[in-house]
Amino acid sequence: MTRNILIVAGDGIGPEVMGEVERVIGWFNEKRGFDASIENELVGGCCYDAHGVAVTDETVEKAKKADAVLLGAVGGPKWDNVPYEGRPEAGLLRLRKDLELFANLRPALCFAALADASSLKREIVEGLDIMIVRELTGGVYFGEPKEITDLGNGERRGVDTQVYTTSEIRRIAEVAFDLAKKRDNRVMSVEKRNVMKSGVLWYEEVKKLHGEKFADVKLEHMLADNCAMQLVRNPKQFDVIVTDNLFGDVLSDIASMLTGSLGMLPSASLGAKDASGKACAMYEPVHGSAPDIAGTGAANPIASILSFAMALRYTFELGADADLLEKAVDTVLADGLRTGDIMQPGMKKVGTKEMGDAILAALTKLNG
Repeated sequence: MTRNILIVAGDGIGPEVMGEVERVIGWFNEKRGFDASIENELVGGCCYDAHGVAVTDETVEKAKKADAVLLGAVGGPKWDNVPYEGRPEAGLLRLRKDLELFANLRPALCFAALADASSLKREIVEGLDIMIVRELTGGVYFGEPKEITDLGNGERRGVDTQVYTTSEIRRIAEVAFDLAKKRDNRVMSVEKRNVMKSGVLWYEEVKKLHGEKFADVKLEHMLADNCAMQLVRNPKQFDVIVTDNLFGDVLSDIASMLTGSLGMLPSASLGAKDASGKACAMYEPVHGSAPDIAGTGAANPIASILSFAMALRYTFELGADADLLEKAVDTVLADGLRTGDIMQPGMKKVGTKEMGDAILAALTKLNG
């Protein structure tokens, strides 16, 4: 059965890095019998320019029907003054919401060859392997009311509402516990129960679910501000971190820099399986659209390529293929090739296409 992949490359460096992903998919089609068809659509600022919205209804419907969606990046200063509902990020948020992608998986993995590229000491980050599980469709980004109100006399009030329900908390915690069982069997649940009622509920529901179904997994709890500090103090103490939308956004960005570059990190956003076993899924690099280097051929495509590796693993259940692609990336880095964002003394600097060429060559060699 042909696998259907929708690519929404987006803005800035998105089309450049996703071009390398398309080459990798082509390699897997040819060499590993992957049998995937690709369709391309617009999202973000480029879609606003073409259609007046950040994502069209037609693209959302295609995304729902696809086996997986691969997204590049959205946004840039060109669209700073568009209406709020038309901003590029609105397209990304709508895809997450309409596809019901409630679980965001963001690994922070430090390749041995890049340990010295981190802003922290090698001994602190070498061997780092954290998985942050972020709730993606609830919390303060979606809670109502969300508004700015004119109070008169020159005063205005901005309101965002942090809201979580039992079912929302339990389903994201279940994802974290299931992942932990396949890793080091440890979960750190992170909230702010000392000052937030939603944090109290989060703590109570995660603890209750643990006792009911996952008592064999080690569960600990940590306040979000302490977790941020611990990530830069002793990050290897963590295995799986599960947290809400806002704290997950912040903590995963902190964790990403431990590895040396945002250009290295993938992510997966997963929905619940329907009656037929299909789940909507979107995979995207953690980095932004980097408009300052867009069109120069300098962007690092590794995060996007590793995002496809996550699709192989979590959507298509092809663990051996995912391992092969990750090994190819590791091999290229060990051979000393670097894009500008991860450049180190004594290494060879390459551009987007050259990095893609090297990964394809490594795949061919490793595949025998």
